[in-house]
Amino acid sequence: MIYLDNNATTAVAPEVRDAMQPYFEDLYYNPSSAYLIATEIARKVEKARGVIARHFGAAHSGEILFTSCATESNNHVFAGTTKTNPNRRRLVTTTVEHPAVLEVCKDLERSGYEITYLSVDRSGQLNLREYVQALKPDTLLVSVMHANNESGVIFPIERLARIAKETDPNILFHTDATQSATKLPINLSGEMRNVDLLSFSGHKFHAPKGVGGLYIRRGTPCRTFLIGGHQESGRRGGTENVPYIIGMARAVELAEETHHADIANMRRLRDKLQDGILRKIPYVEINGDVAERTPNTLNVACHYVEGEGILFRLGDAEICASSGSACTSGSLEPSHVLTAMQVPFTAVHGSVRFSLSRYTTDMEIDKTLEVFPEIIANLRRLSPYWDQTANAPRTDVVIQAPPKR
Repeated sequence: MIYLDNNATTAVAPEVRDAMQPYFEDLYYNPSSAYLIATEIARKVEKARGVIARHFGAAHSGEILFTSCATESNNHVFAGTTKTNPNRRRLVTTTVEHPAVLEVCKDLERSGYEITYLSVDRSGQLNLREYVQALKPDTLLVSVMHANNESGVIFPIERLARIAKETDPNILFHTDATQSATKLPINLSGEMRNVDLLSFSGHKFHAPKGVGGLYIRRGTPCRTFLIGGHQESGRRGGTENVPYIIGMARAVELAEETHHADIANMRRLRDKLQDGILRKIPYVEINGDVAERTPNTLNVACHYVEGEGILFRLGDAEICASSGSACTSGSLEPSHVLTAMQVPFTAVHGSVRFSLSRYTTDMEIDKTLEVFPEIIANLRRLSPYWDQTANAPRTDVVIQAPPKR
């Protein structure tokens, strides 16, 4: 099996699994209990919090709140800030956010909040002028992802946060760092010192599913989201998921130990895959190719074929890839990210995302480059819009996009 869908989830690192194992067995105690062995577990949790805080450059370890995932963290941000600041009812986000942000924004719109959705260009980049114009005197929150989960395009969070604070220091700035954590530099006491809230999820960097975190800068007005216990300094009710917290901290340490080598290798393999696809397959585009992207992500737009057919045949070849966010993979609608990027109608349904990890190998990329061009060629033979003789689109057929709904 060749796994190239690491933006959806990653394999748990063996070192992470080993670090977690004792907390499923002998060290299973509730860290909130008063007896000595439980207080030892509580200290282990705080040590893990410190590891993660240092990684992100947080000034205080208490600024890291453990959650179940980035979706919970994002929901906490919107619920917590809107409850604390009821007089400000304007928010700013982008059209290419993960559904964990977009769906919350739609829900807030139904409650009377005004949401500005910033557009992106063909390369997936924001228009800074549009962003500046969106910042109004009653803006409560800006939420812009650090790196897009489908295209890999990186947004200039440091600059966007600084502009928001210069416009009005009371504007809160949040970034969803789910796809950038451990892949891109994040220093919340340095370049990102104007970021108030940051979400992340462990299963994107070789920790298990079911654990994530939320950075809340000290002094940021944000109410408790899960009510019912004193855990996490009263900011999130519920017994801490000790084994997974320990595992996430170990995954962060592991990423730091091998960061430069991992990033260089992922970028090299990503570029090898990209160059091979462009060389072997006509009428393809790389979505976001002129923008700065995360080193592991490649989104390929294949004209005149359907993504569903591509993924089905890749699956037959035991290659795992994706057509977009795992959270919306059951939908037949084109990706909202690629639609926002104005990917042509002839390719928006035929876009495939390959996302690599520290465990991806040259042999896997070579095999994918052997299989993928053949899959596209075979699917195009079945397309009524493809001239097999010329190996090019038919010139006698006009393709019209369906009307927008």
